[in-house]
Amino acid sequence: MITTALTEPLTAALPRQTAMRLAATEYQRFADLLRSLQPDDWAKPTECAGWDVREMAAHMLGMVEMAASFRENNRQVKLARSRGGVFIDALTGLQVDERRHMTPAQITSRFAERAPKAARARRRAPGFIRRRTMPDVQEVGGRDEAWTIGYCIDIILTRDPWMHRGDLARATGAPHVLTADHDGVIVADVVAEWAARHGRPYALHLTGPAGGRWSSGDGGAEIEADAVEFCRGLSGRGRADGLLATPVPF
Repeated sequence: MITTALTEPLTAALPRQTAMRLAATEYQRFADLLRSLQPDDWAKPTECAGWDVREMAAHMLGMVEMAASFRENNRQVKLARSRGGVFIDALTGLQVDERRHMTPAQITSRFAERAPKAARARRRAPGFIRRRTMPDVQEVGGRDEAWTIGYCIDIILTRDPWMHRGDLARATGAPHVLTADHDGVIVADVVAEWAARHGRPYALHLTGPAGGRWSSGDGGAEIEADAVEFCRGLSGRGRADGLLATPVPF
């Protein structure tokens, strides 16, 4: 694994207007995917250990409800911290546990209802809040680092459903909608962060609707991969070597 030192809390690189457009679109695409699932899809295992499709959808519902309401955000954070252990594991576990009683239809309808409110709440988050550093450090590739609240709101809360939408499509065979004007922008932001994290010369060709070409410096590694598979590798899904072992959070 190759990483360069991060001396300042991570901030969002995307323009705010772009980030919020991506957030709204990603929530809509995730809702559309949930609606497309067949009854027997919900019990299928995903590549995230311990989660089937219904549990992953329950986690995503918990995240949109958290993003949609400051009060709900504080409630989930408080309960997750009381569980102890790694915070993100405690949080996602709480979200799944609290929604075990919900049927697939209830999860789907509730997600569709709350997702626009989550997008609106994220869009309205004021600058003085987004500039603050998150109280908890985040572990990325075995190393602790600091994030601004804005990095989480603008970037991570969109990358998370984007990656899980791919997980669900892989688990169920549901259509994985990909376009250059949405998924391509998310991937380009991931590439920029990946390049900043490793700091080495490279020439990258990503294929598929979300792909493109990027390079920096001379004599670096030449990499060609599917755009979605590239991001999955950086997220820790599967094995990766060289520059591809540089982790990027999702």
